[in-house]
Amino acid sequence: MKLLILGATGATGLQVVTQAVERGHTVTAFVRNTGPLETFGDRITVVRGNLLDPAELAGALTGQEAVLSAFGPRLPISKADADLLQRFAVALTRGMQKAGVRRVVIESTAFLFKDAIFPPAYLFGRLFFPVVLRDAGEMESIVAKSGLDWTLVRPPQLTNKPATGKYRTTIGHLPPFGFNIARADVADFMIKAGENHASIQKIVGLAN
Repeated sequence: MKLLILGATGATGLQVVTQAVERGHTVTAFVRNTGPLETFGDRITVVRGNLLDPAELAGALTGQEAVLSAFGPRLPISKADADLLQRFAVALTRGMQKAGVRRVVIESTAFLFKDAIFPPAYLFGRLFFPVVLRDAGEMESIVAKSGLDWTLVRPPQLTNKPATGKYRTTIGHLPPFGFNIARADVADFMIKAGENHASIQKIVGLAN
């Protein structure tokens, strides 16, 4: 498949790029800083641009079959980035609609699972990461109303452990005792979700 990867220079994004290339996909990374991707050489196409500009995104989206996004704010979040995910969602959905690309898989956060008890993800998010919780919730709302073929992926705490391939997934809920998951496993699920239609317009919780 022809995949456009956003947030490709972050820890999860680099896993998505690496695994997508290994699976034989044609990868384009749309980023502001191309440096971290230089090691991929000519195995991927790197396009420099502004993720918050719908027109620039539409240009990068032309000819793509799916979008995989691991884009997110850097922690601690500055005041200027308090609504970053919302602005990104507006730009992305408008860009996709303009380019005629429908399939998108977006990494969000398990903090939005209000019914999670073990762990109490929503309570933890409200207490310690209220800005992330609010911004991610608005982002998901914008995406859900877009009419696109979206999948929202809500992982708990991310680790840099190797891929296990044995992670758990649950539609609409965080798996019980889902305290963490390897970024490599999140990347694996995102790519698989982009390859098929099983989770279109679904919110997916996953954990090791």
